[in-house]
Amino acid sequence: MSFFLCKALKISHFSMIPSQYVALGIVLMSILALAGALTAQYGFNLRPCELCLIQRVPFVLTIILAILAYFWDAKRIPLIALSGVAYLVNSGIALFHSGVERKWWAGLTGCTTPDMSGSIEDLMKRIQETAVVRCDEIPWSFLGLSMANYNVVFCLGLGALCLYIAYQSVRLGTR
Repeated sequence: MSFFLCKALKISHFSMIPSQYVALGIVLMSILALAGALTAQYGFNLRPCELCLIQRVPFVLTIILAILAYFWDAKRIPLIALSGVAYLVNSGIALFHSGVERKWWAGLTGCTTPDMSGSIEDLMKRIQETAVVRCDEIPWSFLGLSMANYNVVFCLGLGALCLYIAYQSVRLGTR
């Protein structure tokens, strides 16, 4: 894929893409990932579990890091590398979530509880109305893979790509 991207941008080597464009690409990919998650949640009523929500945090972090990288030339390469690390952390979270979904290991033990104030009848009503979304169930899959499974691959690839570009930029002395 990088070969075709390089040809389309008329550059001879993938690491020669200006780092400002890399920062914009990170912002775009993270926004697209969050938009996909929010579309699934609000457009298709696929409620996220606790691990799904945790996986959104690194995407927000990479957006912030990449915006900083775009405007802060002196720190652009380290910020791109940090974005790569954030993607790899997200891939690890998604891998853990995938294992929970597949019942390879237990998920998080903590859960949120509803407001405990009021009468016993009010409390029981709130408990019954609380929608519990389990992390060990797969609400949607395509070709046998869940969203968490796809997120493992997506973030692993983006993380590796960011780190590769940062490494090449330092090695070649480019920005």
